[in-house]
Amino acid sequence: MANRLSRIYTRTGDAGTTGLGDGSRVSKSDLRVQAMGEVDELNAVFGMLLAEDLPEDVRDSLQAIQHDLFDMGGELSMPGHHFMQAGRVAVLEQTLDGWNAELSPLKEFILPGGSRAAAVCHLARTVCRRAERVLHALHAQSPVTAVNLQYLNRLSDLLFVLCRTLNRHAGLPDVLWNNQHKL
Repeated sequence: MANRLSRIYTRTGDAGTTGLGDGSRVSKSDLRVQAMGEVDELNAVFGMLLAEDLPEDVRDSLQAIQHDLFDMGGELSMPGHHFMQAGRVAVLEQTLDGWNAELSPLKEFILPGGSRAAAVCHLARTVCRRAERVLHALHAQSPVTAVNLQYLNRLSDLLFVLCRTLNRHAGLPDVLWNNQHKL
């Protein structure tokens, strides 16, 4: 692999713009840049989750998702280029269905928590939802592929199920919301 970055700072962003992968420059406050940042943050939270003790099948799935998120970020940085494949949404759905089949039906709302891994997974879920909202805002301004929108939607669902799976793996129950709790 050739050197992609020979110098980390360029000073080209000092005036409030950043370069996209296609060579164009946009404001750092541009929705596209915000969407790229949200996807990057989500990928970073996946890195935190991968630092936890995880079942091997979960680890493999999360590592594949990290690559997908990097592809999504690349696609966002180069308008008009398409890296995400529709088949990746189907993989998320199959994985989600498999993990969910091993869980008891949910009868109550759950709160973030339980094991440390589940808590980090809940953080990933909320960051994913935020990334999805920003991607939809960008889509209203400058269309993005349906695959990206579908992927983040399925991913947040998968993360919810994974939170429960990780608590189960740790031998801990889900943290149930107590609607009777008053101060």
